[in-house]
Parts: sequence; C-alpha cells; structure tokens
Amino acid sequence: MGGHQYEFNVKMACSGCSNAVSKAVSRLEGVQNVQTDLEKQLVEVKTGDDVSYDAVYNKISKTGKEILGGKVVF
Repeated sequence: MGGHQYEFNVKMACSGCSNAVSKAVSRLEGVQNVQTDLEKQLVEVKTGDDVSYDAVYNKISKTGKEILGGKVVF
C-alpha cells in the first residue's frame, strides 16, 4: 500500500476546532483519512502518494490553528 501518514500536534480548544481542522484537511485532494484527537491535540492524516507534508501543513495552518509540531510517519 502506497501513500503517506503524517502527524501534527495542533492546538485545538474544543470539538469545533478539531472538526474545522478535520474538514479543511479532508477537502485536500488525495487525503484518504483524517483523525483528530482533541485530548492529545493530535491530527493524523493518511494520504495518497501525491500529497506532501507541506500541503497538509499549509491546509491546517490556514484554519488559524497553531501547529506545535509534526512528523512524517511513513
């Protein structure tokens, strides 16, 4: 199975925040799955091969949420 998984630590105060991030990222073409964990302040994104870390980072950034860190899982 190809594709990528990215994790971002995003400052989210409420479920409305996590929903906004989830909706924005899921609109990106090539994104297969988005999971937000409000308790851990974590956003996990699974994508196809053609979606870069930077593209997802920028999409989250445009929601106005603060990104505290991130990494490429695979």
